[in-house]
Amino acid sequence: MVELLFNEEVYAIIGAAMAVYNELRPGFLEAVYQEALEIEFRERNIPFISQPELEVAYKGHPLKKYYVADFKVFDQIIVEIKAQDGLTSREEAQLINQLKASKSTVGILINFGCSDKLEWKRLVNTKL
Repeated sequence: MVELLFNEEVYAIIGAAMAVYNELRPGFLEAVYQEALEIEFRERNIPFISQPELEVAYKGHPLKKYYVADFKVFDQIIVEIKAQDGLTSREEAQLINQLKASKSTVGILINFGCSDKLEWKRLVNTKL
């Protein structure tokens, strides 16, 4: 049996996201869900940084351009939120690149836009 990395932390993050989804439902912009999730994280004492800048390097040289993730949670997990009909491989690729840039292992992609349920995916960076 394979043990999942940061299982309890991911569970806490998804619980907070479900609370936001159940309260607001679909239809808002990502910025609304971002702010609501910040409130939920604070209320649950989940440590986070909102919109951290993630440095990107090329051949060991830092680039002037950088990624901005939606959240870095528990100082180790990158959380990217969306508010669209469904998730695609494009959003997964975005999160994988954020994981590479931040040298993080685990990322969570959360979509508040689905009408019937909160959609989320856990991604792991295996290239560390």
